Amino acid sequence: MQSQLPLFPEQASNFAGSIDALMFYILVTAVFFAVTVTLVVLYFAVKFRRTDEKEIGTPIHGSTTLEVAWTILPLILALVMFAWGASIYVNYRQPPADTLDIYVIGKQWMWKLQQPDGRREINELHIPVNRNVKLIMASEDVIHDFFVPAFRVKMDVVPGRYTTLWFRPTKTGRYHFFCSQYCGTNHAIMGGWVTVMEPADYAAWLSGEQADINPAAAGEKLFAQFACSSCHLLTGKGRGPSLMGVYGSKVLLADGSTVLADEAYIRESILNPKAKIVAGYQPLMPTFQGQVSEDQILSLTAYIKSLQVQTAPAAPAAAAPDTGKK
Repeated sequence: MQSQLPLFPEQASNFAGSIDALMFYILVTAVFFAVTVTLVVLYFAVKFRRTDEKEIGTPIHGSTTLEVAWTILPLILALVMFAWGASIYVNYRQPPADTLDIYVIGKQWMWKLQQPDGRREINELHIPVNRNVKLIMASEDVIHDFFVPAFRVKMDVVPGRYTTLWFRPTKTGRYHFFCSQYCGTNHAIMGGWVTVMEPADYAAWLSGEQADINPAAAGEKLFAQFACSSCHLLTGKGRGPSLMGVYGSKVLLADGSTVLADEAYIRESILNPKAKIVAGYQPLMPTFQGQVSEDQILSLTAYIKSLQVQTAPAAPAAAAPDTGKK
């Protein structure tokens, strides 16, 4: 229904239907009470208008039942709004494990996007339909905001940290995205297009041109270039902690607390390594603030994420010895 109205974009993601339904619930509730109160005020203004200068109004002592009713009913309606909105928000902020991770960097006044295989795009994003997609975003200058109206998703893109959003496109097509945070004189032109494709078409698009080096491979080169491997030995015997399997794990810090090793933790460890010291290690790592760009940080993060411990396949069960007995 919303797509038939000129004021509403079409619904093209898993979040669109639930967010629109909540919005219409809030809208209908607000309009109902606004119209009801307005009509009651007008009715009382006419019915109980003063017809004589000496006329004195009759004292009204109120009704306990009425007061309880207009307290409880709005409370119930507000709690429904809260519970409904909270359930959508929790789902929105907890991406599933099987997402297609795409890196996004905002800068005045353009969006740079990179596919997992290294393919780079400017103000364009190609994704397959019915696939969970997570955008890992950072800004090179000021606060931006990535907003796709047809998907009903938006998230601030903040300098100095990562932000993420996820969605699952449900319809193929071409959808406009915007920067919805004023970011300078050319803010109005900072936008682009999301192209949602069938999986086979997306695979063909990926293979249609020579892709750039993928982020993990680029990060591995940077890891060697900055001599990170001289301290972070994969054996765990270096001056710094091993990074093998660190992504997604809980890291014990020198102060006894733990922290989840996600994208934000890796970024902070590169730019401000003394902020969180791993237990059992000295604060020897220098800062790389100003030495690496946002693209390089994303590549290093992708490489560290790729360092996952490979589980050895189970050995086949040994055959029972043949004793010759039947």
